[in-house]
Amino acid sequence: MTDKFETGQVLTGKVTGIQPYGAFVALNDEVQGLVHISEVTHGYVKDINEHLTVGDEVSVKILSIDEEKNKISLSIRATEETPQKQAKPRQPKKAVKLEENTSGFNTLKEKLEEWIEQSEDRGSFKN
Repeated sequence: MTDKFETGQVLTGKVTGIQPYGAFVALNDEVQGLVHISEVTHGYVKDINEHLTVGDEVSVKILSIDEEKNKISLSIRATEETPQKQAKPRQPKKAVKLEENTSGFNTLKEKLEEWIEQSEDRGSFKN
């Protein structure tokens, strides 16, 4: 059955049947394999009929061959380029205004200046 086929091979096949869980693809007159719904395309596939119809010619990659069960697992998405993730547009950062409120606590700005002075006095801060 699979003397002509091997794992990793990319072939052109014809969709011969569609089920909710995947599509059957004929690799030649005698051999067909299954493209599981998760291997149809990149991303989520809710309805396989939105992507494939019986009679479509598709490029498939052989994922595995089970000689005992006479099954071949195929993938269409493995033959397609992985889409680039769309970068979300960044929101401009809002400016943070440091308030001069000294109601009993030192502000971080004041403490930072104090720490820099202490560091310079000790000679451990170098530009």
